[in-house]
Amino acid sequence: MANEEIILTPEGLAKLEAELEELKGPKRRELAQRIKTAISYGDLKENSEYHSAKEDQAFMETRILQIQAMLKKARVADSSDTSKVTVGSIVSLLDQEFDEKLDYRIVSPAEADVMENRISYESPLGKTLIGKQVGDVVEVDAPIGKIKYKVLAIRSL
Repeated sequence: MANEEIILTPEGLAKLEAELEELKGPKRRELAQRIKTAISYGDLKENSEYHSAKEDQAFMETRILQIQAMLKKARVADSSDTSKVTVGSIVSLLDQEFDEKLDYRIVSPAEADVMENRISYESPLGKTLIGKQVGDVVEVDAPIGKIKYKVLAIRSL
């Protein structure tokens, strides 16, 4: 993630902002209360509840820093141009080998979820699709070999 820009969909930006607000507000208060309660049990060396709460606090603070760093570098994608594939586009593809139609949404790595057909613009297929137009045929290297797809449609959400 160095200093490079992070391109998010509007939904992805809203989700990160909501997560940050939740972590900095209710989650922080909840963890502070857990730590306070654990401290009241005495002897911190042997206090597993205290150590667990402190570990959770460290993970949460790290996540807050990650989200803040991402938001500083974030740019919201404009997927209204449906003449070519961009971040945020929903792309209908035809797997030419299996004659199967597939729909994918091109998103940031932070938003990617293969189970929901949301693929990262940094994935092999995502990289190949960016900038393509309806009718273009693309070839992607996959673990099972090369796969050819034809771009059938491009739409925005």
